[in-house]
Amino acid sequence: MRDQQNRDIRVSQGGIYSCRGTRGNPVYYTDISDVVTIEKTISNKVVVKQQPNWPQIFRGETITLTCEVQEGGETTEWEYEWRGPSTPTQWTHNNDVTFRVSESSSGDYMCKSRRRDDSYSSTEWSEAFTLSGSNKPRATLTAGTTIIPVGGSVTLTCSVQSSDGWKYEWFRRTQTTSEVQIRDQENRDIRVSQGGIYSCRGTRGNPVYYTDKSDDVTIEITFSNKVVVKQQPNWPQIFRGETITLTCEVQEGGETTEWEYEWRGPRTPTQWTHNNDVTFVVSESSSGDYMCKSRRRDDSYSSTEWSEAFTLSVSTDQPKAQITSHMRDIPVGGSVTLNCSVNASSSSSGWKYYWYRDEKSSEALTTQDAVFHSNGQISVSQEGLYRCRGGRGNSVYYTEDSQSVRIDKKAAPEPESSSFLTPLIVGLVCGVLLILLLLLLLCRFKQSKDSFFVRTRSTNQSSAMNHMIKDEAQHSRHASTVQGDACVYESIKDLHDTQNDDSVLYAQVSHDRAKTKKDNDDSLLYTQVYHNKAKPKRHKGKPAPAAADETVYSEVKSQTALD
Repeated sequence: MRDQQNRDIRVSQGGIYSCRGTRGNPVYYTDISDVVTIEKTISNKVVVKQQPNWPQIFRGETITLTCEVQEGGETTEWEYEWRGPSTPTQWTHNNDVTFRVSESSSGDYMCKSRRRDDSYSSTEWSEAFTLSGSNKPRATLTAGTTIIPVGGSVTLTCSVQSSDGWKYEWFRRTQTTSEVQIRDQENRDIRVSQGGIYSCRGTRGNPVYYTDKSDDVTIEITFSNKVVVKQQPNWPQIFRGETITLTCEVQEGGETTEWEYEWRGPRTPTQWTHNNDVTFVVSESSSGDYMCKSRRRDDSYSSTEWSEAFTLSVSTDQPKAQITSHMRDIPVGGSVTLNCSVNASSSSSGWKYYWYRDEKSSEALTTQDAVFHSNGQISVSQEGLYRCRGGRGNSVYYTEDSQSVRIDKKAAPEPESSSFLTPLIVGLVCGVLLILLLLLLLCRFKQSKDSFFVRTRSTNQSSAMNHMIKDEAQHSRHASTVQGDACVYESIKDLHDTQNDDSVLYAQVSHDRAKTKKDNDDSLLYTQVYHNKAKPKRHKGKPAPAAADETVYSEVKSQTALD
């Protein structure tokens, strides 16, 4: 440099500077010093900008950093230099750098510019731009409802955290078809009216950057068919230990098809099954609400709505049977009726009853042991200790046994009582008959006009007997107006026998009207007299009287009716 021989100089132009020393004459030169590059700072300010300018950058995305020279006192064409974790540091005519963000890309970036015609005149370094690369995001899919109402649709929404610049891709598949992209659907929200498995992902940038896919969301179409839960057996009261079956019944609506079924409940399975019922042994944990829904087997994403809740309430206490009887003693030749009932709610039903005799017997009574009437009632004719219990259901559930009831046989009456009553009754009957015969005899004697045949034991007795018979006949005519045949026996004491009080004379009087002639009012009255005498006492040395039992017939012509 001319005119610059001083040790110190001031320069205002950028460049590469060096120096050497000289002295003497002739001039002696030292070696030239090392060079020093002097750059001139230009007043233009530079900044680093990001494209795309999303506030959050994810690893895998491609971005561009631009070194922008803000105009100052100088306007010119520029060259650019970068400082950063992975960017080049040489000068370039391009004011930007493009790269794919990785974990090593994170850090601070700065740049400066210089005029192309003056490589030693440049701007100051920009402020640092900090780049932080986040992990790859996952899209999130939400649905207003997962059940499409009959004839309607549902809205699906896809989102990627809180960052900007996303477009969305939508996918649908089923259990029998592969996943396909839904065309012309790049919006954040879409409406669908078809059942299936849906997912989405976000895209942005150029080249396109994809997020991870969202979790699947299953959308179902609701059929108009209504479903109800029914219980079998349909007893209103269920006890712990009983076995019941809940059935999901599809009531036909707009759709008819073969169905699959899903259950919600305290202990029931939730997976889809071809069986429309669940069978289980009831326990305390079984109490609660049960619901079901159905879907077509050929379209697993089209189903009915959930049924109304069926509430199962379990009674924890085991019911007890109760036995009753109006009699405890079996009458002679008879039986006693026993009744059995379950000591439970009046709404409890479906019971059958089992009967047992003797405390240790476990074999139920059969028709050979008792007469079975209506359910819960039997008649027994054998004494013993009886009890019963109730049972119901296919897998029989038994109640507790009832209390035991002792049935005894009633003792037969004593034979003496029978032997006393029989002769008493016979005697009364005979007495009544005898009175009737006496009355008939009196009636006969009144109308008798015939002669009498009298048989007597001796001639000494005949006159007395005849006189007595006549008086009797005369008396009879004035006593009654009753007519007809009559026969009477009369006991007559032998007046001449003072030594033997056992002598009895029997007289039979017969009125024979058959022999009565029409032109003759007289009737014959026959009298037969028997002498029944006790065996006479023998006197020493005297023989027994002969012909003591002779019978004498006597005919007496009776007079006509007295004037």
